[in-house]
Amino acid sequence: MKQFIKDLFNDNNTINEKAVVGFIAFLMLVIALIIDIITGWSGKELVINQFIFDGFMVITLGAFGIASVDKWINKTKDNNNGTTKEGSEGSEG
Repeated sequence: MKQFIKDLFNDNNTINEKAVVGFIAFLMLVIALIIDIITGWSGKELVINQFIFDGFMVITLGAFGIASVDKWINKTKDNNNGTTKEGSEGSEG
């Protein structure tokens, strides 16, 4: 875990920070859902401020959306830079 934290703040890492933040926000939403179900079974109401829930939801959607768009843009750039194999069939003579 200590190495993961070090790698997370390293400039030359392979960790997608947006995905880490999105996953943590998604985990918080799931925990809130589970606690809401448990308190509902016990007959009590769990009071979560709407803006807090909406904040985690926006962070989750934003982080995963930005990560997906970033992946798509990088894939498009790779295709435009000629890294794909085009014209791999040679002419025989």
